[in-house]
Amino acid sequence: MLDFTSLLTILAFLFTIVFVMWRPKGVNEAVPATIGAFFILMTGSVSISDLWQISETIGGAAITIIATIVMAIVLESFGFFKWTAELLAHQAKGSGIRLFWYVNLLCFLMTLFVNNDGSILITTPILILLLNNLGVKHHQKIPYLLSGALIATASSAPIGVSNIVNLIALKIVDMDLYMQTAMMFVPATVGLLFLVLLLFLVFYKKLPKVIPTKVTGIVTGPYHPLKNSTSLLTKQNTRFMLKILLFVLIVRISLFIASYYGIPVPIMAVLGSAVLLGWRWFYLKVPPIDVLKRTPWYILVFAFSMYVVIYGLHNIGLTMLLIKIMDPIVSGSLLHASVMMGGLLSVLSNIFNNHPALMVGTLTLMNMNLDPLTLKVSYLANVIGSDMGSLLLPMGTLATIMWMHIVKSNGIKITWRQYTKVTFIVIPPATLLTLVLLYYWVSWLF
Repeated sequence: MLDFTSLLTILAFLFTIVFVMWRPKGVNEAVPATIGAFFILMTGSVSISDLWQISETIGGAAITIIATIVMAIVLESFGFFKWTAELLAHQAKGSGIRLFWYVNLLCFLMTLFVNNDGSILITTPILILLLNNLGVKHHQKIPYLLSGALIATASSAPIGVSNIVNLIALKIVDMDLYMQTAMMFVPATVGLLFLVLLLFLVFYKKLPKVIPTKVTGIVTGPYHPLKNSTSLLTKQNTRFMLKILLFVLIVRISLFIASYYGIPVPIMAVLGSAVLLGWRWFYLKVPPIDVLKRTPWYILVFAFSMYVVIYGLHNIGLTMLLIKIMDPIVSGSLLHASVMMGGLLSVLSNIFNNHPALMVGTLTLMNMNLDPLTLKVSYLANVIGSDMGSLLLPMGTLATIMWMHIVKSNGIKITWRQYTKVTFIVIPPATLLTLVLLYYWVSWLF
């Protein structure tokens, strides 16, 4: 029988999840998360002393994600997005099928360079701009936009630094970024390749076979360093963009080097963003002050508030209930640990959203007294479930919720039926294959 405190905590959790997914009148998702966290505190299921531990857990992850988003803002200032849109059209060479593969490659790389939420915010406007200027019909836009969104979100699985929830979970299980990538990159990347192949087979008949070879109407603003001409793809512009991308790649690699040598990852992320901001200030004469306005600081509030809500569920015994259910299954073998935990997180993510689901799953693992290898495999399976398995429904991830809002605000209607008609075909097999590959890859490594 639930006591009054537990009942109020569960009601606060349900309120938070419903309003985060609903977002009436476009209210920012941080608002219901903050209200939910406040009520959790009022119930007493989370104490004031717990808040300090929560701050320590999510602090480094939040700083790293904000720093990478700042880098994305600077890239936009340099004209990277418009240059990329024209580059995609050029590389497609008039083939809608070739464009499909380039679009998904772009979404994969942007998530690796930035993060999954940032990739959605960056690539979706690029694709809408590109498809509108190519004159692609409405029903032909859906394969590019939907596949791009699924790949951008699922691409946060290979490396932990591409997703704030992954980073928080890494902190909880005391696993460094280097080890996470070594164990996860190969199976998750193969799983992504399988996912994009399935998407191609599903969308093949809908893809336009011939598209224009050039886009029109893509021009840069007055402060962009790109030289406006008949094309943005001049040698001068391309050399400049390659320099920028090389720097971003170096910063990204430095995060793994820092993790390997025990240097705090947030420090390297902040240093990289600061140097890039300084480069922009010197080159474009644009001071960094605009970043304060354009950075989505609400992500910090959202992550902290959601963790408070989940910590409340943890304190009233939810994780103990999950332990009783999962412990006999997970303890059986590494394959069981991978498939069952990944499956559980997929289900929880599609019901509750992947942010709270991964946090609940990770806290559960930490109380199961698993041996170190089983703990790591189970955690990585959780990540696969929350990053890929969660894509079955649009409400499964914050990234897909934002994506639905962006495409709708740009006059492109994609219904839940159109979304799930695709995801119910491609997500379950891709997720299962990735979880099985994780087991075989880790078994080979160790």
